Amino acid sequence: MPFDHNDHYHRTLLRRVPPGCARALDVGCGAGRFARRLAARGIEVDAVDPAADVIEAARAAGGGPRFLHADITDMELPEGHYDFVSCLASIHHVPFATVSRLRRALAPGGVLAVLGCYRETSAADLAWSLAAVPVNAVARAAVAVRERGGESGVRAPVRQPEMSLAEIRGEAAGLLPGARIRRLLFWRYLLVHREPA
Repeated sequence: MPFDHNDHYHRTLLRRVPPGCARALDVGCGAGRFARRLAARGIEVDAVDPAADVIEAARAAGGGPRFLHADITDMELPEGHYDFVSCLASIHHVPFATVSRLRRALAPGGVLAVLGCYRETSAADLAWSLAAVPVNAVARAAVAVRERGGESGVRAPVRQPEMSLAEIRGEAAGLLPGARIRRLLFWRYLLVHREPA
């Protein structure tokens, strides 16, 4: 499998897991690679995806998380339950306001970490995109020979983002006061919100 932009940021997201984290929710888990990394830390993980074939493949691969076929927009989430909630390139598949539901599911001191995609609209977006192209080519070449044994051929659905980074910042300011958002290479941004302890 070629270089995966989301997998590249797994370590960045894992650094946001709060100390003593016991329960996590991975939204739009896809094949479950990140959910398995969380579970490998001894965390009880609920991994959710609306694509039935993707969840079936994730369950077949095993690895510790509880894989759930569900749509996060209408799924019943326990309030104040999760110490860590992650969304890797999945929040743009649902209304952005869904982050409010995810915030309510956070335990005191819990962290919501969104690795998101945005629609390019500004000169800054174009500059970051142009900078990413040669780095992306080098990264893809570097991993082209690496095998990823055990991967199924099932892939999660892909959708183009509709919101610009400016729009995401504006929405987040109202829905997740105090959240930090920073642009990343490879056409991604990182949003981190910590619920007050």
